[in-house]
Amino acid sequence: MSQQNSKPAAAHVTNFIRNIVDADLAGGAYRERSWGGKPGGAKVHEGAAADPAKIRTRFPPEPNGYLHFGHAKSICLNFGLARDYGGACHMRFDDTNPEKEEQEYVDSILSAVKWLGFGWNSCGDENLYYASDYFGFMYEAAEYLITAGYAYVDSLSAEQMRALRGTLTEPGKNSPYRDRTVDENLQLFRQMREGKFADGEHVLRAKIDMAAPNINLRDPAIYRIKRAEHHRTGNTWCIYPMYTYAHPIEDALERVTHSICTLEFEDQRPFYDWLLEKLAETTTLSDGRVVGGLLARPLPKQIEFARLNLSYVVLSKRKLIQLVEEKHVSGWDDPRLPTLAGARRRGYTPEGFRAFAERIGVAKGDSWIDYSTLEDCMREHLNEIAPRRIAVLDPVKLVIDNYPYGQEEECQAPNHPQKPELGKRAVPFSKELWIEREDFTETPPKGYFRLFPGNKVRLRYGYVIECTDYDAATDTVHCTYDAETKSGTSGADKVKVKGNIHWLSARHAFAAEVRLYDRLFRAEHPGAGDRDFLLDLNPDSQRSVTAQLEPALKDVQTEERFQFERHGYFVADLRDSKPGAPVFNRAVTLRDAWQK
Repeated sequence: MSQQNSKPAAAHVTNFIRNIVDADLAGGAYRERSWGGKPGGAKVHEGAAADPAKIRTRFPPEPNGYLHFGHAKSICLNFGLARDYGGACHMRFDDTNPEKEEQEYVDSILSAVKWLGFGWNSCGDENLYYASDYFGFMYEAAEYLITAGYAYVDSLSAEQMRALRGTLTEPGKNSPYRDRTVDENLQLFRQMREGKFADGEHVLRAKIDMAAPNINLRDPAIYRIKRAEHHRTGNTWCIYPMYTYAHPIEDALERVTHSICTLEFEDQRPFYDWLLEKLAETTTLSDGRVVGGLLARPLPKQIEFARLNLSYVVLSKRKLIQLVEEKHVSGWDDPRLPTLAGARRRGYTPEGFRAFAERIGVAKGDSWIDYSTLEDCMREHLNEIAPRRIAVLDPVKLVIDNYPYGQEEECQAPNHPQKPELGKRAVPFSKELWIEREDFTETPPKGYFRLFPGNKVRLRYGYVIECTDYDAATDTVHCTYDAETKSGTSGADKVKVKGNIHWLSARHAFAAEVRLYDRLFRAEHPGAGDRDFLLDLNPDSQRSVTAQLEPALKDVQTEERFQFERHGYFVADLRDSKPGAPVFNRAVTLRDAWQK
């Protein structure tokens, strides 16, 4: 299991969330907070030692799909805050909806978080949790709410409840079942758990205020009947908590200090606070019994921030599922898909994502981030780490007529032009070469400085050559070379030329599949204005070519990344590469081709 980096982090640009955390720590909001060594209610934590984590955050995905670029922002935020403040970030699965959740998604989420460079081992604990482990406590809490008069079983249909809910300008109306007695509610709720009713026949609702201006406080449902096998608890339960009920309880049991959510949960915060207060306080019943006090204080604080809105992609889980199920892409790890699994196959880097999260920052209001910002972050990191190699993507044969038959030699090429300490590599040279088709034309346009009959260019790292002919029948360019102009020798500068092209020895190069990926959508906002988002798919988002590659690339490992000179940054495909037969995916071009 990977460990969360404990080294001091570099100074970060502040934001409103960090300001809140700073103020809470300075004011001693969590000075008396204890930690019982595991999640639990007040009995677990009261009297325990002080929490070794200065703050606790959490990343709580539902395991019903693969993580996407928006999740990367949340991962970097929550795990980053915990790292920077000497705290712990909990890896928690909100697995309260058994119909859509699968172990496959759990495994993919854990893999993606670790790939981004984060771990959940911190402050002496593993901090890997599942909401389903708290089902027993949630049920106990629901019975307490009934006993204290804060919840009731409603037997209205979903349509009837909607009709009584009211509008933004009109208050709702009480359900005729709202005044059931505590005993009747407890009996019905226990029968719900025992499976004596059909799905939808009853729900448990919080009893708050049907006239509340915030509709989320108008007696929200907190438990429903759902006969579905859970991927972890099997058929133990036939009632399941609603997310809005489960989530605050999960936070409180785990002693989370700052529960960071996206803006769509802002209207839910009053219920979040209401529920936690009711479960933390004690209540004296009419028979004199004191009940409650189920949760330890201080209680979690919910903070909302703007989710990632990225141009040229869709991050809606429903639309991503549609793309996969209708086979518009090859799967959840298709390199064009904005999933972290797809990004990994494409050759994007964890460091690039972390730089992206830092660059776009954290804000309270929604805004659009152009996709080029993410691509720029990837370029900057790949430029730093990627060794240089030569690839000819659209090869045409070049024959040096005056080069001796059977002779071959080596040219020296730098592994990284900005890092001389990485040294040079030998690139074989011979009579027959591969060059890019775009580097030759019989009829050059104005300003064309590459090969055409009568023109001279330099073969990069090699010699100056002069084009003499083109044989259309064999699709072969012919030239002569100047033997005294080899790069790195004293005669290299004796002939001045404007063109410089790359090449590979035909005898030594090898053929390989290279996939040229581009943006999946051609529209800045796919599906805008109620348009079918599938109509905005980019027909040129993937093109596969058989390229000629430098021999040094033949035995690379999967996920090794390179800059193919003049073409961009490429990675040996994680899934389709075989020993001695790599398949390369283009991560990003050298320059932004989508600039307006």
